[in-house]
Amino acid sequence: SAGGHVNPAVSLAMVVLGKLPLKKFPVYVVAQFLGAFVGSCAVFCLYYGAFANFADGKRIVNGENATAGIFASYPREDLSLLNGLIDQVIGTGALVLCILAIVDNKNIGAPKGMEPLVIGLSILAIGVSMALNCGYPINPARDLGPRLFTAMAGWGLDVFRAGNGWWWVPVVGPMVGGVLGAVIYFLMIELHHPEPEKNLEDDNSIKDKYELNTVN
Repeated sequence: SAGGHVNPAVSLAMVVLGKLPLKKFPVYVVAQFLGAFVGSCAVFCLYYGAFANFADGKRIVNGENATAGIFASYPREDLSLLNGLIDQVIGTGALVLCILAIVDNKNIGAPKGMEPLVIGLSILAIGVSMALNCGYPINPARDLGPRLFTAMAGWGLDVFRAGNGWWWVPVVGPMVGGVLGAVIYFLMIELHHPEPEKNLEDDNSIKDKYELNTVN
């Protein structure tokens, strides 16, 4: 099944593997972006008083009083766009590999009903080990949706200019990484699943019936 993923990169990986119909992909992506946008709106409303009082109420994108990073990812000063792109490809590739290994019925996977928890722990492990560069967005919807919200909510178009035009990296990188992770899983694991064994009891019963017919 396609599952209830909330990440366009995971959705694209499932399309590539034939686990999600292509016609459903745009619907998933729109829902994912809307969910992230609405979530950002909820956070802003919840902490509106804090935003109004911090830094004299200014919505700042760069510097020590920047608050745009609460909603979307921004790179470290020494991180190049190429390095950031590689970071996102590797991080999202690892995420998709973990998800596929967990939900694959032919794999050992996770105990039934524990899949969401194990996927969450996988994301935690990726975050703990890979967050230093840019905060491990690894999800185009979770990054671009809130970034659009901040552009509309007072932070302005600097949210797209910051980091030498960083905004596209956590959109393109995860999509490439998701496809790469899916291809690696298919070639290295899914292709090599053993064929299901035939039921020996059924084979024996057929053999017995054949022998009985030949005797008669």
